[in-house]
Amino acid sequence: HATTPDNDDPEHASRPFDRDRTGFVLGEGSAVLVLEELEHARRRGATVYCEVVGYAARSNGYHMTGLRKDGLEMSLAIEETMAQARMNPDEISYISAHGSGTVQNDRHETAAFKRALGEHAYRVPISSIKSMIGHSLGAIGALEMAACALAIDGDAVPPTANWAHRDSECDLDYVPNTARQVSVRSALSVG
Repeated sequence: HATTPDNDDPEHASRPFDRDRTGFVLGEGSAVLVLEELEHARRRGATVYCEVVGYAARSNGYHMTGLRKDGLEMSLAIEETMAQARMNPDEISYISAHGSGTVQNDRHETAAFKRALGEHAYRVPISSIKSMIGHSLGAIGALEMAACALAIDGDAVPPTANWAHRDSECDLDYVPNTARQVSVRSALSVG
């Protein structure tokens, strides 16, 4: 199932990457981002929080939630994004995960990070803001981008709330329960 049945405990219901996760929690919210040419922003004296240097998207044309266990589709999008950005895996300092809290997605995503980033996947901090704000569906991409921009600007990564039990298939650094001060020079969002 996609949504969690744990609605009687909304503060703890969203548990991305946790062994006992039961699905996502619906949320609502929005973010507005101004995207413009870097030099134009500098000329007008704008505060520049980050620069978008790569982008890729993939679609699963067969089933909305039919994700492969090996993470192939997402890893291809990550690799294309890194190629556009002319970045190597070890240049990524933070990953804002999709982290929906479903068994299938979190497993797929973890496999994709390992496949695309190799050993660096075990060193880079990864977190899911959905653990704190829920899944706002159409708005989540903008919210994740805003979280990445703030992570870069503030040299801190948000936590994955409610993470308590390691899942053998989700064995990376999910920044459990407490934000972490770390130099964030680049962020990857798969939100």
